[in-house]
Amino acid sequence: MERRNIIIIAAAVVLGLIAVYLANSYFGAREAQQEAVAEQQKLVNVAVATQDLAFGSVLTPETVRMVSWPANSVPPGAFRDMSRFAGQDVAIRPIARGEPILNSRISSRAVLSENIPENMRAVTVPVDDVTGVAGFVTPGDAVDIYLTRSVPVEGADADDKMVTVVLENVQVLAIDRRSSETETEPQELKMATMLVDPASAQKLVLAKDIGTLSLALRNVEDRMMGANPIVTTAQLGGRPPRRRSGGTGASSSAAAATPAQARYVPAAAGPATTAAAAAPVPTGPTMTVYRGTEGERQEVQDGI
Repeated sequence: MERRNIIIIAAAVVLGLIAVYLANSYFGAREAQQEAVAEQQKLVNVAVATQDLAFGSVLTPETVRMVSWPANSVPPGAFRDMSRFAGQDVAIRPIARGEPILNSRISSRAVLSENIPENMRAVTVPVDDVTGVAGFVTPGDAVDIYLTRSVPVEGADADDKMVTVVLENVQVLAIDRRSSETETEPQELKMATMLVDPASAQKLVLAKDIGTLSLALRNVEDRMMGANPIVTTAQLGGRPPRRRSGGTGASSSAAAATPAQARYVPAAAGPATTAAAAAPVPTGPTMTVYRGTEGERQEVQDGI
């Protein structure tokens, strides 16, 4: 009888210990769960963008605001107050609306130039929907730059034009104020900023003052360069030769020539055979100027 009681008591003790263990495990898990929920519900202030911010956008109280953010999911580098956003910093990476502002995505204005490679320059040229490929040019594209200008030859008329290639395979750094390669929709263009070397920068500055610049999109994998000749209005055809007033037999002969030959007639035609024979052989682009019935090759001085 006593042995049976001992067994019952021992079994009760074991069951009691098991019950205590299970109860502690249950309440411990509940407590941990409640702590996790409390941690998730804990919110802190984080600075986010009030609108989509492109490269170079100034960070001000109008473009940044504070929102409540779960404390356990705040990204590294996020800002907890507005002290940094007083118009002294700009975005150096695109930032979407509602996205936290991170220290790695902004910088002071003074160091924006650090994004330009060494020995390179950023030059802005005017463009429009026609010269800018209908707005389809976007940052990161490769383009050729053409210059349309008056023919710099004696005797050429004001409406005689020529097109030369100023630069080839140039990287577009920015369009207007957009520098994000993610923006691919066509937009109205006013300015294009090119990444060029110092010598090419000088060419662009000069070219935009003496004519009209146009952009031509090219495949970024296309490395062929130097295959573009000078094109003049005389090569387009369809225009009758210009006849000079008070013409003589010589001028009549010039008018009867082909449009390309009769294109450029100087104001005072005279014998040019001797001068043409004695002239040195041009090394650059040339065109033929007819004085009467005699033609003379002249080198085109494009100045760039």
